[in-house]
Amino acid sequence: MLTTPTFSTVRSEISGLCIKDLVSEFGTPLYVYDQSVIDKRIDDLSAFDRIRYAQKANSNLAILDRMRRKGVVVDAVSAGEIRRAMAAGFSTDPTKHEIIYTADIFDHEALKLVLEHHLPVNCGSPDMIGQIGSQRPGAEITLRINPGFGHGHSQKTNTGGEQSKHGIWHEQVDQCLIDADHHGLMVSGLHMHIGSGTDLEHLSAVCESMEKTALKVGRTLRTISAGGGLPVPYKSDETYVDLDQYFALWDATRNRLGETFGHRLDLEIEPGRYLSAEAGFLIAEVRSVKKVGKNLFALVDAGFNDMARPVMYGAHHPISVCGAKGDVSSRESVDVIIGGPLCESGDIFTQREGGFVESRSLPMPFVGDFITIENAGAYGFVMASNYNSKTRAAEVLIENGKAKLIRQRETFDDLIRGEQIPEIG
Repeated sequence: MLTTPTFSTVRSEISGLCIKDLVSEFGTPLYVYDQSVIDKRIDDLSAFDRIRYAQKANSNLAILDRMRRKGVVVDAVSAGEIRRAMAAGFSTDPTKHEIIYTADIFDHEALKLVLEHHLPVNCGSPDMIGQIGSQRPGAEITLRINPGFGHGHSQKTNTGGEQSKHGIWHEQVDQCLIDADHHGLMVSGLHMHIGSGTDLEHLSAVCESMEKTALKVGRTLRTISAGGGLPVPYKSDETYVDLDQYFALWDATRNRLGETFGHRLDLEIEPGRYLSAEAGFLIAEVRSVKKVGKNLFALVDAGFNDMARPVMYGAHHPISVCGAKGDVSSRESVDVIIGGPLCESGDIFTQREGGFVESRSLPMPFVGDFITIENAGAYGFVMASNYNSKTRAAEVLIENGKAKLIRQRETFDDLIRGEQIPEIG
């Protein structure tokens, strides 16, 4: 049974390896992932027939490779993610369903790859049905349904309801089935995802909506997907979803449909951050500590170019301090604002949604110390940018007690690759 973790403001190691040693070898800013945490989270979901990782959460090839070896399959939301999955060793054999393209549009490159490799498609917009049907009549497709309601800790992570661009509106399902039939397409699966932080109350409503939609589609269905959104705690008062109850609700829905259709349906789940968030850490070095009026700021060498969740969503992340010289646990606790190096007032890691800056009670940090931003393994590096001409961080995987470099730190040559100054005239 999962228990809520206790977050400490003091951390000197990650998975048994000293933070100072990691920094000495790989520098800062530095993303570090603990493979054992990912493995545990995969095992948590073993009751489901298929775990389909939403690789947009963390798409490093090494992470994808290790998940593949654990039997996890992937979803791809772009041509680039299709290519990533292939590069990580996932099969394009359409009968294996190891890669499925899930999106609300086909851009030209994505459609080309889907057709070239005969990849399964999860259609999130009615237009996609005709676009795939005209090119590949007789194919099987899955429909992503927007049930008319959503859920999320932020409006920006809510993927259901009238304000969400995601999915086929539930009232348009009948017409979509007519369109699919017109092109000879078989609807073999349904997918429903309403956003992050799904709780059991919302889940019951999703299951009910899924069942109603499935009955409209009929016996061609072979798979239903519970979608993603499984929460992980970012604060000490937050909890995990009861996975036994979570599975039981979906399993009951699947079984009722199976009895109606006369055949068993596979039950998929599509976790993203649940598998990778808690495995990740962003380590940054404190480069300045200063008073601004009544506020104390500790400015580090990582910014929202490295991790955008706080500035985008007002997301809370656990933060800890590691002393450059000695233990910090005996230091006085102070209220401090953690900010980055970017020329933006919003470059603050301790803020809530709406851009309101907050302080965090931490052991007094000094220049040269290290700040570790925790639960940073999902929507961290994947959303990194080169804003302010910053190079992107290195990534390291800790596996079997060893730190393995899985992405080199970018260089200035990487930064300007592809740019050119044309001749005048």
